[in-house]
Amino acid sequence: QVQLVESGGGLVQAGGSLRLSCAASGRTFSAYAMGWFRQAPRKEREFVALISRSGGITNYADSVKGRFTISRDDAKNTVYLQMNKLKTEDTAVYYCAARAAASTTVVAESYNYWGQGTQVTVSS
Repeated sequence: QVQLVESGGGLVQAGGSLRLSCAASGRTFSAYAMGWFRQAPRKEREFVALISRSGGITNYADSVKGRFTISRDDAKNTVYLQMNKLKTEDTAVYYCAARAAASTTVVAESYNYWGQGTQVTVSS
């Protein structure tokens, strides 16, 4: 069982930056591939970024590639999402998720555990 708690969301102007954190409980954080997803009002939840268990594989949605960076610190049981050059269309609730498998996937339904989400609002 893994519990995930996101933090770091807030209100930022377009062009600004935020860093989201997702703290995981438990001792086996390194056994999980991690992902970030987001859901804007009246839209489906969408994949944002993922990182493998080893940290050696990362993948990003085309819409955030070159602006967002995912990383993990297994010593702190935490995964991060550094978001730069934010756009108004990045406004959403951001969720982190954990997948108890060696392989990575962008499919939300393949993740076993989810956090409660943190709101990111980008103003123009």
